[in-house]
Amino acid sequence: MDRLAALLLARGQPVTALVAQPQPRGTGQFARGKQMLAGNFLMAGELLKSGDAVPFRATTADAVDALHGFDWLNDLAAVGDQQARKLAQKGLADWLAQFGRGQGPGWVPGVAGRRLLNWLSHAVLLMQGQEKPFQDRFLRALAHHAGFLVRRAGRAAPGLPRIAAHTGLLFAALSLEGWERRIDPTAKALLADCNRQIDNDGGIATRSPEDLLQIFVLLSWTAQTLDDLGRAPDAGMLDLLSRLGRALRALRHADGGLARFHGGGRGNEADLVAALAMHDALYRNPVAGSGAGPVMGFARLAAGRSTVLVDAAPPPVVAAPSQAHASTLAFELTSNRRPVIVSCGDGTSLGVDWQRASRASASHSTLSIDGYSSARFTGTDRNRLKLTDGPRHVGCEFRHTSYSRAVALSHDGYIDSHGLEHTRFLDLSADGRVLSGEDMLISGGRTARKRFDDVLVRTRGAGIAYSLRFHLHPEVEASVDMNGTAVSIMLRSGEIWVFRAEGHALTLAPSVYLEKARLKPRASLQIVLSLRAQGYTSQVNWVLAKAQDTPLALRDTMQENPLAVPEL
Repeated sequence: MDRLAALLLARGQPVTALVAQPQPRGTGQFARGKQMLAGNFLMAGELLKSGDAVPFRATTADAVDALHGFDWLNDLAAVGDQQARKLAQKGLADWLAQFGRGQGPGWVPGVAGRRLLNWLSHAVLLMQGQEKPFQDRFLRALAHHAGFLVRRAGRAAPGLPRIAAHTGLLFAALSLEGWERRIDPTAKALLADCNRQIDNDGGIATRSPEDLLQIFVLLSWTAQTLDDLGRAPDAGMLDLLSRLGRALRALRHADGGLARFHGGGRGNEADLVAALAMHDALYRNPVAGSGAGPVMGFARLAAGRSTVLVDAAPPPVVAAPSQAHASTLAFELTSNRRPVIVSCGDGTSLGVDWQRASRASASHSTLSIDGYSSARFTGTDRNRLKLTDGPRHVGCEFRHTSYSRAVALSHDGYIDSHGLEHTRFLDLSADGRVLSGEDMLISGGRTARKRFDDVLVRTRGAGIAYSLRFHLHPEVEASVDMNGTAVSIMLRSGEIWVFRAEGHALTLAPSVYLEKARLKPRASLQIVLSLRAQGYTSQVNWVLAKAQDTPLALRDTMQENPLAVPEL
């Protein structure tokens, strides 16, 4: 239906002029723009080689969306010279020739909305120095997209795609001659749709922090553009932005990056900072931090300059089965500006095998029964496994005191398979220097114990093998000390943490760190405790603490060059 609507509307009435142009607000990367000019397009982990053109021939779904959404215009605009402008204009001309009448994979409402927004924001870059026939063709394409979104924006997939579609249509109504009558209805439709999809705490159903950031950025751009054009955003929009801002503050680590769960990465820190600044300027009331409760299903412990973020809710089985991870009760720890304990990340851009492996419980810093995840994956959608069943009951209770920030957690993801419930207690000291943990597997109740006994019989009494994993960031150095009873972790800042688990041997095993902007996984390490559950209760206590001689505040001893071309 999207394709049919695009084809039918291809002969729509042309627009004769732009009455306004939204300011470009995307935070493009100069280094990435230079890579594009050299013929290297890195889109969602897929490297495409090209001479002097934009290669619209990506194979992975995420790379296709990135190319057809024209987000790469921000990187070329960051370079801003004549060569960058010519490549941007050629990319537009080639796309219009190949896909402009409704063909190709880019005619879905969410992608079309982002493409329209990027075209309007960079209209000067795209039309500067061009002859009138090209400019008229570009204006007709803008009208075509606006007409398409009038028909299809409400049919976009829930979440970020639908909000992107409505946002693109609103920018078109603000910018195109003759579309003024659609400004108010489109703004109301956007706000109503956002309020349906964003809860009172600012969370969304997909539970992806990075998705939430992109929604916040789009709405911040919208509010600022309305204000710039003399149409001050109403109280409902400002309240919505405040809820989103509070949620993102709660989901952000001390280093400015977001928690990497359920298909999301660290996000663009510059985008978040810019969007928060836009909101604060409009609202005249800076966004405050979150309250004590979980936000979007994530529990946050923060003290000193340490942050712990825990996945404390069931995975989004209904809202995002193709991107949900089996990460229940997994946590991440950041100290000062350096990540320490992490999740492996999302491997979708690296192929089916990495996508499958990255979503398993073993790829997160939590307890997992060997050979099993806390959730089940069956079937596929766009070559992605679908998470169809996971923990149904996840407990989360904060137990803060004057000397610590603590949370008690539990989930039943192993009840059906092994008759076991996983409970986890995390306690962060008031100065942020000590994180204590207690993990237990408990079989309670007649049915659960019957299941556990049956599994134990199959192991001939050897017990159920399980592992406790703590994935380390690739930039830390780790070594086993004290005859295998401790692991020393040194950050690039010089800060040292020591991990201990009383009475248990520790091993350092290979791990990976997956990033959407890289072609290959980064090698890293993980701390592994290998244990067996032989009774109805199995418990392990552990401590991760800063070394006593580590100063409370440190500056990084190694600084990165922000203009360096990133490694492919």
